[in-house]
Formats: sequence, C-alpha cells, structure tokens
Amino acid sequence: MPFSRLKFFLILVFFQSQTVLAKSAFFKKEVEPYPLRAQCFVPSVNQITSEENRITDKTIKITSQNAAIRQDQFTNFSGDVTLIDNVQKISADELAFNNLSMQIKATGNINYQNATINIFADSLNADKQNNSTEMTSASYQLFSNPGHGRAQTLTLSEGEGLMMVNSSYTTCIGETPDWQITMDELAITPDGKYAHAYGAKINVSDVPIFYVPYFAFPLTDERTSGFLYPKFGSSNRSGVEIETPFYWNIAPNMDATITPHYMSKRGTQLNTEFRYLTEQQQGVINLEYLNNDKDIKDNDDARYLARIEHIGTFSENYRLYIDYTNISDDNYLVDIGSSQYSANDAYLYQVGELSYFSDSWQTTLKLQDFAVLGNHEASYKTLPQIEVEAYQPLTFLSGQFDFYSELSSFKTSTKNTVEANRFHAEAGLSFPIQTPAWFVNSEFKLMHTYYQQDNIAQGSSLDEEVSRTLPKVRIHGGINFDKPLSLFGQTYKQTLEPQLQYLYVRDIYQDNIGLYDTTNLQDDYDGLFRDIRFSGLDRIAGANQVTWGLTTRLLDETNLEFFRFSLGQTISLSSEKELNDPNNTTPSSSFIKEQRSAVAADLFYRLNEQWQISSDIQYNTVENYTNKSQVNLDYRFDDYHSVQLNHRYTRDVSGKSLEQVSLLANIALNAQWAFVGRITQDLQLKRSLETYTGFQYESCCWAVRIAYHRHINSSVDDPNINNPDREQFDNGFMVKFILKGLSGSQSSIGTQEMFNSSIFGYKQPYYLKN
Repeated sequence: MPFSRLKFFLILVFFQSQTVLAKSAFFKKEVEPYPLRAQCFVPSVNQITSEENRITDKTIKITSQNAAIRQDQFTNFSGDVTLIDNVQKISADELAFNNLSMQIKATGNINYQNATINIFADSLNADKQNNSTEMTSASYQLFSNPGHGRAQTLTLSEGEGLMMVNSSYTTCIGETPDWQITMDELAITPDGKYAHAYGAKINVSDVPIFYVPYFAFPLTDERTSGFLYPKFGSSNRSGVEIETPFYWNIAPNMDATITPHYMSKRGTQLNTEFRYLTEQQQGVINLEYLNNDKDIKDNDDARYLARIEHIGTFSENYRLYIDYTNISDDNYLVDIGSSQYSANDAYLYQVGELSYFSDSWQTTLKLQDFAVLGNHEASYKTLPQIEVEAYQPLTFLSGQFDFYSELSSFKTSTKNTVEANRFHAEAGLSFPIQTPAWFVNSEFKLMHTYYQQDNIAQGSSLDEEVSRTLPKVRIHGGINFDKPLSLFGQTYKQTLEPQLQYLYVRDIYQDNIGLYDTTNLQDDYDGLFRDIRFSGLDRIAGANQVTWGLTTRLLDETNLEFFRFSLGQTISLSSEKELNDPNNTTPSSSFIKEQRSAVAADLFYRLNEQWQISSDIQYNTVENYTNKSQVNLDYRFDDYHSVQLNHRYTRDVSGKSLEQVSLLANIALNAQWAFVGRITQDLQLKRSLETYTGFQYESCCWAVRIAYHRHINSSVDDPNINNPDREQFDNGFMVKFILKGLSGSQSSIGTQEMFNSSIFGYKQPYYLKN
C-alpha cells in the first residue's frame, strides 16, 4: 500500500474510532476511580417558563406586552413574547402567528427550548402542522451534556430530529476550545442519543488537523455499535502496534467486540470477544487469531488462542460451569500476549463441571485438564471425576453427620506414564459449638482410599493396587477476650484471642501411591489450623500435633480494626526416634519433621486513613531460616495519590530462592497531569524484572496517555515455534488519545488502568479507599 493511502487509512480509522461509546459491561458494574475529576460542567439553563406553566395537551399559550390582530388570521406579538406548547418553549422580541396555516415567525433575541436542547438564534420559522422549526445563526447547548456549538442553519423535526448546516460541536469550555469539530452537516436523532456528522474537520485549538467524510457518535452512555478508542504502542517483540476495536451491540443481552490488532513485526491479528447473558446463563467466548507470524522464520502455521467461559443453572438444582482454553503453541503468550492470561502463566484452564444440589446432598461430575506450557511434566486429566457430598443434622450437641466420596480416573497424554483410578470415601461426625466468647469445633472421621494404578515402570515403588484407611481426630477451640483501652486520649477495644488445636491422623507409608492431583498448600498463619497439608488426596499428612495461636487486635469506636498481630506454631508430639527412623520414609513424616517447629506470624497496622502496613512470615526455628515472607507498605493520601512498597521472599521455588522488591506510585502532579510508575527488582539475581513509567494529561474534554514499559520475557521450550531472535527483555511505548464527549461518557478516565497493567499487578490493600 503506498504511504499516502496508508496514512489516509490510519487517519480515517483513528477518527472513526473516536465516534462511538466504549462498550458497557453488563455482567458487573464498573466503579469509576475518579468520578468527578476533570469533568466538564454542564451549564445551567434559565428556563423560559416555570414548571407550573407546562402544557400537556395540544393548545398553544402565547403571552406578550402587546398584540395586534389582522383579518382574524394573523396575530403579531411584541415585547417579552413567550410561546409554550406541549413540546417546546420560545421567547423572542417579536412573534407573528398565522392562525390558518399554524405557522410562526419570530425575530429578536430568540431562545428556543425543548426536552434535549437550548438554542439562541437570530430568526425562527416554525410550522406546527409539519412539527418542524428552522432557525438561523444559532448557538446551542445540549441538556445534561456539555456538548455545545453553533450552526448557520438549524432545523428541528419531530420525525427526523435535529439537523444543522455549517455547524460545530465540542464539549470543551472557553472561547477557543481545545478541540472542536466543524461539519457541513450534523444530524442528531429525535431521541437525542446519537449524532451523525458529514464533512467533518477535526480542529485542535482552532487549527484544522484532519478531515473525516462521515462518522457517528453517541450523546448518552447507552451501549451502541461502532468503533471504540484506538490504542497505539510499540514493543520489541511486536514492533509498532495499532488496535482499532469495533463494538457490536447485537441485542440487550448480547454483544461482541471485534479488534483488528496490527503488529508491524508479526502481521495483523484478529481478536474477538462475544458475550451473552440470560436469566440463568452467561458466558464469554474469546478468539485471538494470527494467520501467519512474520517474525517466525521456520514456521508459517497460524497462531491462536481460544477460550470459552460459561456458567448457568437449570431447573434450580443443576449448575453448569465451563472454562476451556486452547492455544496454538506454548510461546503464544510470550511472543504475542493476551488479555486472557499473563505471559508468566505456566498452564491454561480446561475444566467442565455439572453439579446437582439438593437440601441434604450434592454431586458434581467434573472433566478437568490443564494445558501445560513448556518443557514441563504433563499434568493429569480427570476424565471424569465424580464427587458426592451428604450431610445430616444430628439431634444432640448441634452435631452433623458428614459424608464425602470421590471417584476419579487420571489420564495423561504422555506415553508410558502411570495412570490410575482412585476411589475415596470419608465419613464422620462434627460438633461445632459457637458462642460470642468461645468456640470448640470437634471432628471425628474415618477416611478410606483405594487406588488401581497401571503402566507402572519396572523397579518403581508404586503398587498396582493400594488401600489406605486413616482415622482423623481434630479438636479446635478458642476464647475471645476484650477490654477497653485508652491510648493517646482515644478509647479503643483490645482483644486477645488464643486458640488451640489438636490434630491426629495416622501416619502410614504412601510412597507406593503416585502423585496425580497433589501439591503443598500455603503455610501462612491461617494455614496452621487447617486439617490438611496437601491439596488432593494422594498424600494425607500424618499428624500427632498441637497447634497454638494467639491474636490481638485494636478496634476503634466504630469497631474498625486498625491493628492486628497473630503468632502461632505447630508442635509435633511424635518422638524424635519415630521421625528419624530411616525405615519411615513417608513424605508425610518428613513433612512433619520439617514443619514441627515452624512459626507463622501475621501483622496488620492501619496507621490512619492513608497509611497501612501488612506483613506475614513463616520461620523455621530449628534450622533458623525463613520459609516465606512478605511485607507491604501502602500510602493513599486521596483518590489521586497512591504509593505501595512491597517485598516478597520464598525460600524454595523449583529449588531456587525468590526475593523481589516492588515500588508502585500513582501521583496527581496537578489538576491535569498524573504520573504512574512501577519498578520490580530481583534481589537474588540483581536485575530488573519490570519497569513502567506513564504520564497522563486529562482535561475535562480530552486526554492523552503516554507510557514506557520494560519487562523480562519468559520463554518456554517448544519444538514447533523456535525463535532464536527472541530478546530477554521487551520494551516499548504506548500512546492513547481520548476525546471526551464523543463516547457518551463525560466522567474522568482516571489512571487505574495504568496502575493495574503489569506482570505482577497492583494488590489493593484492605481498608484503604481504592
């Protein structure tokens, strides 16, 4: 395409995309971060007459200082003339009314008002029989909208709406608006919701910049089809990027967004999102498709990502849940990226569930798989997994009988890998006793699991058939103390909440069972009081242990917590001889030995409405090392100033320690300019993981966003997509323009989107008003 044609095409696409309302979310209400900032005010309009003089029938009421009647057909009014009917109000110096033809002609200081617009004009001619009005040299102001402008000729018609010739439109204030559209013709629909512009010139500070033959834009915040705001950017991995999304309002409960995504290094990708919503069903279907990636030299296959999410109910008792994603190659997220997943994600969801619920039992049929990315061991599929839960209240001690059973078939796509069928059932009694001052929860269960394992390699420790029966006893209790406390002249309530748990699970040999859906759980303070240490059922950790914990809080007069400190520890009651027995090599025993003296602590301190600190740590007191820790310091002065400093440490992530520190800032430099910055540093490898710097200018009628980003690229081994030119870091720029008032919404766009767009994201703290 020649450069001149390409330039005109981009100009046309850019300004068409300014024309239509950004799509509304009809699944959830989005909260605007800064609802009143940089919003153009709507001028107040002095009504020609009061509400008491409103006309509801077809009569016409005219008042004036003087009136003259000629031939019983013509009436001339002069001096503070006012005309009122059921659709409009007119004031003028002089007004002539033809009783036969029902025509009106007004001159001098004309003011016209109806339900959607206020107009001042030099002359007015109205035809009541055709319900049309024409004015010249008019200036107008839309009601409930800062949109205003001028027109050489302005025509109002009941059937066709408002038509203006040689007109202008802007939402900016001042004699010389920041931006203004001058048009050969501007048509506004009769309901006042949409505008159509013909022969339009885009002017910035009264200087014409671009010409657009035609475009349309909404005047309210209702959903409508059309182009959304475009996005311009650049990056090492994709080159210059241009996105021009088109929103299709298919039906009140159905819509779609179609986004051509041009990448100078790779080609043009087509992204589509289809959403639907009924009384009992809702879902989203996303498809991203690139026919040929020009940056991949040795492979011309299409690259794509497809995802469907659905949730719905049937006959009040059935629920269906689907989350399925398929991808063309493992490096798709790394090279191209997607709004569905992060480039650091190691797997994709592929889950389908059908559940039935009744008053005392429920069952679920689940099909589950994970598309593992990269050169990792393939995960197991459950094809299928059937769960049944039942519960029956008892007539004594507020007890309840609980039953749970599961039948799972584990398959894998890897050849010569162990596969298994697992049946698990557990039944028991629970006795929860709860009072405001104390609680005691007791559980007594018996758990039985049977495995049938196939494709076992020679020399493996796994057995073809395994039966495991384990009893479990859990008693968990606590007391809540509180007392008034005076500090610095203020009255507070201090609590002291000790709790104690005893847990017993028989410890047996389990190395003859494969690992199909089991991994370690998080070991924070709350995790100390769980009755399991692993997800899944392939490992049930043996336990003969006591866990103690102590929490103290400070609450203000409104019972809002502003200080909390928790400390706890799990102590094994098993003997050292048992734990150190070389013949006892079960993972559960080694787990107890490692964790028997681990201490977990949690701290939260809300200094005031602006400052807050939170932290937690898991520390091994025997080996004297920290397993995990994190600390967050947050400052939020108001809606426009936020700072967060955080530190994360994990001792063992795939055999390596992880230690990172991040600083995030969102600062309003003045009423128009805002800064968003973010940096994440790897302290172990002494390198930067991510850097983001963004500036945004926003007035009441337009905004521009400019940002620079640099972040580390992950990479996975994929023999199908080999790109030796893939760089370690990706960096580039992003630019986005917004003309407010051409999208229906007049409110501030804020900087929350910039604040959240990162690899790690912004973790919003509790109690800070954001």
